[in-house]
Amino acid sequence: MMNYSAGEEFLDQVVAEFEEANDGVEVEVTIQEWGGIGEKVTEALTSGDGPDVIEVGNTQVAQYVATGGLSDLTNQVISLSGDDWIPGLADPGQFYGHQYGIPFYAANRVVIYRKDHFADVGINELPTDREEWLEATTLLNDVPGRQGIYLPGKNWYVLAGFIWDEGGDLAVESAGNWTGTLDTPEAAAGMEFYAELQALGNGPADADEADPPHEEVFAENEVSQLISTPGSAAAILSANPELEDQLGFFPVPGKESDTPGAVFTGGSNLVIPHATDDLRLAYEFVKLLTGDKWQSELATSMNLVPNRTTLADVVADEPATAAMVQGAVNGRATPQSPHWAAVEEEDLIKEYQAAVLQGADPIEAGREASERITELLSGRVEE
Repeated sequence: MMNYSAGEEFLDQVVAEFEEANDGVEVEVTIQEWGGIGEKVTEALTSGDGPDVIEVGNTQVAQYVATGGLSDLTNQVISLSGDDWIPGLADPGQFYGHQYGIPFYAANRVVIYRKDHFADVGINELPTDREEWLEATTLLNDVPGRQGIYLPGKNWYVLAGFIWDEGGDLAVESAGNWTGTLDTPEAAAGMEFYAELQALGNGPADADEADPPHEEVFAENEVSQLISTPGSAAAILSANPELEDQLGFFPVPGKESDTPGAVFTGGSNLVIPHATDDLRLAYEFVKLLTGDKWQSELATSMNLVPNRTTLADVVADEPATAAMVQGAVNGRATPQSPHWAAVEEEDLIKEYQAAVLQGADPIEAGREASERITELLSGRVEE
């Protein structure tokens, strides 16, 4: 299990219940750091010396399937309530129609906003579609000394959602071959909306959300909106405790008012290695972790999105998590290529964004980025 994930107290409770129900069985939990975990998991899967259950990032499943070391859990989907899984966890857990990753929990971006700023300009109803969002952000940005939104130029997770809303993608697969698709009209339309929204604030075109930390910028009282996971609220309040009662949350608006905007869904899946000593026990442990009782506890105690849509009500009283859950119904993940990590390492999408915001033609800049994405996803170039 991963550090800063479900939490040790939560895991201790789950383990105690499992051991009580399985006389003579002892569960050993090892907490791992995210940094460098890919190599560790790959080694465990290829050596056959790994644990019985492993928590992995939802976007990492494809690269672990490629090792040949994961159990195919397709036949267990129905018994695990798979019909109700949120798509941003379920889809990346699949590979060519087979389910290897079992959704554990999720988190996705929402709009964090200043209630007082909205009230100052007379916004009484939160925007539910892009048009309303732009109108509200323009009003907020027209107040002297304020930014309607802080959106740095290189926040590619946000851009991905806008591209998906337009019917586009970052890369597509056909007959086993991957092709970058940032040079399509759909990607250009997503980037155009990104640029329009980004211009309603002073976010730098050539920086991402970590440079400077966008929570710190928001905490300085000038910014009215930020697109981030609700966890950013803690960092904002740490920098400016006076905002305790002024932070609100709503799902990223989509093109139509009845559908939230597409959002990148981050989170975890649970996988079972082929080399497990006891497939039945491993499966039963996964079933317990992903069942109603512990999913509800995880969502409420850690402010996370539970793994299925039917549990949305358990976080209804927590505004930040409830906004995430609303957005999660239209959640997506990165392309399911075993080589996607190489694309992120080269910052190709970020550089595409910065180039367009600084005047480059989106189709031409997209073509250049897409050619490199295609090379990397082929797995035949030096990464």
